[in-house]
Amino acid sequence: MLITLPIPELIPGMYVDSVTKQHEGINSIKIKTSGLVRDKSIIKRLIAEGVLELLIDFAKSEVAIPAKYKPQNKPKTSSSQQKPVKAKSAITVQQEFAKASVSYDQHNRKIQSLYSDLIAGLTLNVKVLDEIANEIVASVFRNANAMTILTRIKDKHSYNWRHMINCAIFTSVFAKYLGYKEALVQELAMGALLHDLGQSKLPQGILSKSGKVTNNEMASIKKHVALGLGLVKGEKSISPLMLDMIVNHHERLDGSGYPRGIAAEKISRPARIMAIVDVYDAMTADRPHQDGEEPINALRYLLANKQMFDAELVQRFIKCLGVHPVGTIVKLTNERLALVLEGNNLNPIKPKIKLFFNAKHGHHVTAKDIDLSDSNQELKILASVKPLDYKINLSRLLKEHLLA
Repeated sequence: MLITLPIPELIPGMYVDSVTKQHEGINSIKIKTSGLVRDKSIIKRLIAEGVLELLIDFAKSEVAIPAKYKPQNKPKTSSSQQKPVKAKSAITVQQEFAKASVSYDQHNRKIQSLYSDLIAGLTLNVKVLDEIANEIVASVFRNANAMTILTRIKDKHSYNWRHMINCAIFTSVFAKYLGYKEALVQELAMGALLHDLGQSKLPQGILSKSGKVTNNEMASIKKHVALGLGLVKGEKSISPLMLDMIVNHHERLDGSGYPRGIAAEKISRPARIMAIVDVYDAMTADRPHQDGEEPINALRYLLANKQMFDAELVQRFIKCLGVHPVGTIVKLTNERLALVLEGNNLNPIKPKIKLFFNAKHGHHVTAKDIDLSDSNQELKILASVKPLDYKINLSRLLKEHLLA
């Protein structure tokens, strides 16, 4: 669908078909190739060159049509017997969690099996990954919080395949938040599942090492990008976008990444998204050589390294997940612990929570749902805490409080 937009409404992810209006006296601009707006620098350049209006092709865009430009369905007046259209009821996190938790466990078993097959030298079963990607995206579109909560469950002995699944979940949630169409979100989720698969062809002792890796071991680890490409070579269902995510998820805007050390304009938006998600999950996960950081520390790291990560996307990622992402356990000003159930895009420090534990006396209390954004609510979050610090089994806690 082609829609003419004024330049102030142009955002990254839109596909420019042509320039339709510009300041008089400025030479006409010739767009040599149909252009996807990857970041704000392109928009600034167009503004500097006097562009006022552009024709956007939303069939090729990575973002949805703005609501005010969507065609309005006119009510039919020929029939008075028309049935009212019922609004699609929202799926609650509790309703989706029951299905998501079963699916998450199944995904882990399937990918663990697939990973073991690859280690043994068998060929990649792309169909299995495609099915997992579709199921993750379907769950995220029903309720984004259920699958995201499950990413908080830690197990350092299954990091390799959990990282693949978690990255697919975070990528799906973030892409949905950015307004991408479901078909494109599925493609991005598939790219996330594939991005680190080359690690299955590395010496597994390096990946399971509890201590710091040596320079030689790091050089070996970096080969997983090329090895990942080798695994998907010749697969017809693997799109250029997926290949881009595999090849470039370790590249950085300042050129400090690998394997090619490319920078800025040469790094696509999907690769930038994958870089943010990959680092966030790696930092917050328990791994053989380290315990996971709390989410807020990983978000601070991404925010502080603007030279490496797309600053605008990092800001939007933080708004998407929240300062205290769903599934995080937080300590409140009344010495109680609570589970974060739902984020708050308008005020990220005031999510919806479920109070369940007396931290002062170390015992569970009657669970209570609280919306911290309520004007009458005086409770505040002091900090996020690690479940094991209070001898809390997070997996059991989630099942006790979220299974509908």
